[in-house]
Amino acid sequence: MGHAEVRELQIPKPIGGRLPEPPVFASLDDERQHRKLKLAAAFRIFARFGLAEGIAGHITVRDPEFHDRFWVNPYAQHFSSIHPDDLVCIDEEANVYHGTGPVNAAAAAIHCGIHGANPNVVAAAHTHTTSGRAFSARARLLAPLNQEACLFYDDHVLFRGDVVVLATEEGRRIAETMGTKRAAVLLNHGLLTVGSSVDAAAYRFIAMERCCQVQLLAEAAGPIEPLSDEDARTTHAQLGSDYVAWLNFQGLYQQLLRDSPDLRELA
Repeated sequence: MGHAEVRELQIPKPIGGRLPEPPVFASLDDERQHRKLKLAAAFRIFARFGLAEGIAGHITVRDPEFHDRFWVNPYAQHFSSIHPDDLVCIDEEANVYHGTGPVNAAAAAIHCGIHGANPNVVAAAHTHTTSGRAFSARARLLAPLNQEACLFYDDHVLFRGDVVVLATEEGRRIAETMGTKRAAVLLNHGLLTVGSSVDAAAYRFIAMERCCQVQLLAEAAGPIEPLSDEDARTTHAQLGSDYVAWLNFQGLYQQLLRDSPDLRELA
């Protein structure tokens, strides 16, 4: 992303400097290592936020060279312990190319379908969170209650499907329902987000989980008053891009690196 593209985004301009930008890589292998590092970091950040639930949950990133392959976490390894060397590379048919750990069949079904159906999706995140699961039982979309909720205004869908997803076709159905939208409430299941980077998909998931929590709290307290469609649309245009999601992730990533010497030495 060049400076001109950053300037075109309708986001509040910083004072006294330029905004950081996603890195540019000298080789596909450099980009692969970076994506794997960010993926491992995202898992650990999810663990810090309490977004790990037993053996459920997965985040994936597309390989920069072999676009029909993606990297995923090994089955039954806690998010907090995942290292880039632990990641497994599979293709859209669930064939394993790198790594030795088993892969969750649901991860293969959901993510193979999503990555296969939408070439613009670089990363996807799904796990079973407290507020996401509670909100998904209400069969509704997020209301534009505040600035953060506007990230999802007209940019997420409600998907009705299998509770346990084991068929790639179900992943394709999720992708078809989402279209170009970047998040989904999976009925009686949880949340799913996608993005053009691990950073964007992961931050969007964290934000969506918190928005579910806020809306559940607000509705429990009494009637809610959402923003107008015009205000929600304007706020989404300012803050809803993948770049802004990427930008929001950077502070979480830097904080993690300070506390994780095994990842810091790879950065």
